[in-house]
Amino acid sequence: MLIRDEEVALKAAQAGAAVVAAMYGASLTRFPKSAGDFATAADIEAENAILDVIRTARPDDAVTGEESGRTGSEGAERMWLVDPLCGTLNYAARNMLVAVNVALRMGSDIMVAASADPFSEEVFWTDGDHAYLRHDGADERLTPSPDSRLVDVNLDPPFPNGPSFRAVRLLADTGFVERFRPRVVSTTLAVAWVASGRRAAYVTDGHLRDNVHFASGIALCQAAGCVVTGLQGQPLHTGAGGLVVAADGETHAALLELIANQLPFDR
Repeated sequence: MLIRDEEVALKAAQAGAAVVAAMYGASLTRFPKSAGDFATAADIEAENAILDVIRTARPDDAVTGEESGRTGSEGAERMWLVDPLCGTLNYAARNMLVAVNVALRMGSDIMVAASADPFSEEVFWTDGDHAYLRHDGADERLTPSPDSRLVDVNLDPPFPNGPSFRAVRLLADTGFVERFRPRVVSTTLAVAWVASGRRAAYVTDGHLRDNVHFASGIALCQAAGCVVTGLQGQPLHTGAGGLVVAADGETHAALLELIANQLPFDR
């Protein structure tokens, strides 16, 4: 019996998460990348575990991995996007705020996705229609909520809309601190938290099409019914780019207004 795509994503994310959890706290070799970025041995071993699952279940599919790059047929319609350890700097500093992300793109659409928390053993996942949390073998539908008022702001580069817009300036905006409470966790696990009601919203700059860090979280939020746009409220992956994902329309509108305080963007 053929395993469903969402189960491949779940199994792959869980395999990567098991490696990340097992290697946590060890003295790990670092592999320099660019602009101060690096991978660790855990990133590489987790990606290998994820790729083993995908290649066994879907040998004809292409894969883009954060560490290994693109493999598979150039003409493949099905592409798996793999981020084996989102939050490498957190992890290397023995901070448990990390995620393992796996998503399947067909054409221009993400069809299924999973974001695993290696330490809570929770997996946020979507079959493309609905979003769920799997824990201890049970699935629970995700329900976004603005009630926490917590908004995660990504402060990591690149900043393609700088110097006009910098997400960090939201933290000093009086309108922002009157309405919201900022958080900075430096992992896209926080995007999944918007889908689950643990965050009211998430904001980042950047061009995110086929981004292995963000594909899973975006798909989760869309399936859960969040409001998901670019920085100007435009469709994703167009115009100025960026990401504003909010639990509801009111929160989304408030954030767009605060972002607009910085911008001379064309409207």
